[in-house]
Amino acid sequence: MLWLAVLMFLFPTGVWSEIKLQQPQSSEVKRPGDTVKISCVTSGYTMTDNGMNWIRQKPGKGLEWIGWINTYTVVATYGSSFQSRFSFTQDVSSSTQFLQITSLTAEDSAVYFCARQHSD
Repeated sequence: MLWLAVLMFLFPTGVWSEIKLQQPQSSEVKRPGDTVKISCVTSGYTMTDNGMNWIRQKPGKGLEWIGWINTYTVVATYGSSFQSRFSFTQDVSSSTQFLQITSLTAEDSAVYFCARQHSD
């Protein structure tokens, strides 16, 4: 079985203390071939003003950049290993970003993070 964990990811206190990226603190068990949709709810800023990066960390490994979505144009860029089964979507009305992974394999077992891309 696959173990996909979704962690809460909050910015530290300080200048950005009112900005939050919140992921449900849970894990999901999926079978090979299944699809999973991971959410990231934003608050404290206008979601379409900043891009959103998605990152994962496999057990015992370093961070891997999956890609990012320009939340204004809704154009996504994916890392070379993530171009076929990974997709980013968003729901502006609920300030939520989504990462969907199709045709899951054991290699997809990881902790997945969303990370706001700051721009001036």
